[in-house]
Amino acid sequence: MNQIKEALNERGIEQIWFADKLGKSIKMVNAYACNRMQLSLETLNQIVDLLQVGVKDLIIDRKTF
Repeated sequence: MNQIKEALNERGIEQIWFADKLGKSIKMVNAYACNRMQLSLETLNQIVDLLQVGVKDLIIDRKTF
């Protein structure tokens, strides 16, 4: 499970702004955030850079630990 939606919410970042920065459609970003679509490694790296988080922060559900 990815933590993109949570990371966006924690930082007060709207998906429409985020989609623009990634060069993706809002539908695509929403699919990533809701875990309906698998990320490519390239997109994952872009997201990590934009959110300034580690890859682990996005792929490990902190609530399960």
